[in-house]
Amino acid sequence: MKPESDLQVWRERIESVLATALPAEDLAPQRLHQAMRYATLGGGKRIRACLVYAAGSIFGASEEALDAAAAAVEMTHAYSLIHDDLPSMDNDDFRRGKPTNHKVYGEAMAILAGDSLLTMAFDLISRPELMKGCDPVRQVRMLQELAYGS
Repeated sequence: MKPESDLQVWRERIESVLATALPAEDLAPQRLHQAMRYATLGGGKRIRACLVYAAGSIFGASEEALDAAAAAVEMTHAYSLIHDDLPSMDNDDFRRGKPTNHKVYGEAMAILAGDSLLTMAFDLISRPELMKGCDPVRQVRMLQELAYGS
């Protein structure tokens, strides 16, 4: 494939992975899950996830084996954007052309949504069944790097 084709395939893949990994909007607590999905789905270049897929492919990892790590970095990014937009930070009204999370769901819910996304990122990487045969030492190292980077 061409690099442009790879990027498009990976963008579509991570959007699907995220849509499946995130709690459903109708699952209690609904408003929290709606805020998490609002912040994470349907926008952005997904460059961080594409970098995960690209780096993994260099070393022969399957896309399936990289899905949890790619989703984790996207969730961490979404968390950082939610918190960056808060009134106590940059107080932004719009993100990617739509109202920011705290404008739609309120400041308290936005904080909870961001915190939940960050926590969920660690949860994804911690699950051996999602990491598809990743060496446990490498898995712990990935958790450490995500913690350090966060």
